[in-house]
Amino acid sequence: MTQAPTPAAHATETGAATPPNTAPQRVFVIGATGTIGRATVRALVERGHEVVCFVRSRAGVKGALAPDDTARLLAGATVRWGDVSDPASLARDGFRGERFDALVSCLASRTGAPKDAWAIDHQAHLHALAAARQAGVTRMVLLSAICVQKPLLAFQHAKLAFEKALIESGLTYSIVRPTAFFKSLSGQIERVRQGKPFLVFGDGTLTACKPISDGDLGAYIADCLNDPTRHNRVLPIGGPGDAITPRQQGEHLFALLGRPPRFKQVPVGLLDAIIAGLGFAGRLVPALAAKAELARIGRYYATESMLVLDPVTGRYDAAATPSSGSETLFDFYAGLVSGEIAPDRGDHAVF
Repeated sequence: MTQAPTPAAHATETGAATPPNTAPQRVFVIGATGTIGRATVRALVERGHEVVCFVRSRAGVKGALAPDDTARLLAGATVRWGDVSDPASLARDGFRGERFDALVSCLASRTGAPKDAWAIDHQAHLHALAAARQAGVTRMVLLSAICVQKPLLAFQHAKLAFEKALIESGLTYSIVRPTAFFKSLSGQIERVRQGKPFLVFGDGTLTACKPISDGDLGAYIADCLNDPTRHNRVLPIGGPGDAITPRQQGEHLFALLGRPPRFKQVPVGLLDAIIAGLGFAGRLVPALAAKAELARIGRYYATESMLVLDPVTGRYDAAATPSSGSETLFDFYAGLVSGEIAPDRGDHAVF
């Protein structure tokens, strides 16, 4: 494996400096083929770690990635193929009886539907944790989500259940809870390009977030390994700059395209009606019950901010939400509009 030079320490918006990487480790990574997983693997390799990625033989959205594609995406890392939900495959095909220092997970259920969430966000992680401990792993970095601080959905409860298991495991842990991803907030560029209005729930100011880029988040996750200030902590993290509302996102997109802003307001009550209808029909048709849960997820993101929640006031607090990195959502939008960046959204879509 080719190892890049260790980068110098760099400052984040929070004022904390990322320490120079002085202790390369042998790192086992699951969830490596998603956009954040790839960015994390890249950051780990750049910091001189020996990285082994455990992936499916047909990885990516709908199994689009063949083994050769996966190997190219994860350049600099060793790639092993198997089934993360199968304890025997994890031991036989993944860890192979070898010793590792750390486990890093960017693994998440694709849809958040209950069955998928408990199988991946909880059970597969339990299997990986058990296998990692057998391999001598003493620390784990887990990519979670900031929305678990107000759990109303199945996938949030599944994530919290594993967070609890990790905290109680005795391993040194870092639980990273990012606010929002660029890819989740870029689904309306084409409709705006086509002259259609930007869709917002309510007036577009019901929620706000501090989105973080894949690259900045990957670097943050990688630096958790050697930064003792991030050990045994739950770490909410956002990108640089102020919190942004959906209306501000739309206004900026129209400005980039040189067009006057146009919005279409979608009442939250419409989502409630859809959820009620699907929930009723789901009693007869199980597939519709799953769709009702997806609609609940959509409603959650339409009405809840992705910021730190003050447990005393019950309000979201942008000022209390830490920032890291240098790339802003509007930088990303500019790259998409100009064609310099190709969209790669996977299952992260609201509209």
